[in-house]
Amino acid sequence: MKTIKKIFVTFIGLIVFVVLGFVVWGSTPARPMPEALDSLNSSESVTVQTGKWLVFTPADNLPVKTGFIFYPGGRVDYRAYAPMASALAANGYLVVIPRMPLNLAVFGIDLASDVIAAHSEISSWTIGGHSLGGSMAASYVYEHPDQIDGLVLLASYPAESNDLSGYAGSVLSISGELDGLATPEKIAQSVGLLPDNTQWVNIEGGNHAQFGWYGDQKGDNLADISREEQQLLVSQSILDYLTIINQ
Repeated sequence: MKTIKKIFVTFIGLIVFVVLGFVVWGSTPARPMPEALDSLNSSESVTVQTGKWLVFTPADNLPVKTGFIFYPGGRVDYRAYAPMASALAANGYLVVIPRMPLNLAVFGIDLASDVIAAHSEISSWTIGGHSLGGSMAASYVYEHPDQIDGLVLLASYPAESNDLSGYAGSVLSISGELDGLATPEKIAQSVGLLPDNTQWVNIEGGNHAQFGWYGDQKGDNLADISREEQQLLVSQSILDYLTIINQ
């Protein structure tokens, strides 16, 4: 009996150790670069609210009817995507970046529902995300296709269980030529999981980490273009896409 009790205590201790280790791992995300933190300040064109969500609103006081919800990449501080969000908001869109539990969007897939409920003034919603965040955004669209008009994937693709080939909305997939994680091969394999009218953008010289402002990432390749250039191309591609689907 003592032996069984000892084994049980050891087993419970091992589980606690693993859980605590996972919590610590998830609680230490890639930190935002100074450029990202600068974008958390309100400006003449964008009003920024911080907290459990980062909310970027055009500062011109004109009615905003289109919203963009963005899910951060796995173990990436949600503030690392502030420059992109600010650029989109400056062009007339409400942009919301939720802070994910343990910095993993897999634990916050349905946070988009909370964002939508909090902004009844928005009549059209697009959701997107980077890497794991994009996959979880796709999962949300799969479960709530009638609530979302568009999906934006940055270096990302849906899980095979979230086949969106029949999705009636529109999809934009932006990838990097030199991405070492969401490689061009993996992006190509996702074609059958997305609608036929999906817009595909491949950034020449772009990599995985430069879709955000959090430094380099293990397993990624070096980019041939600057982070500023890649970010500009990403933001412009999203803006062009939002303009088309909201005409």
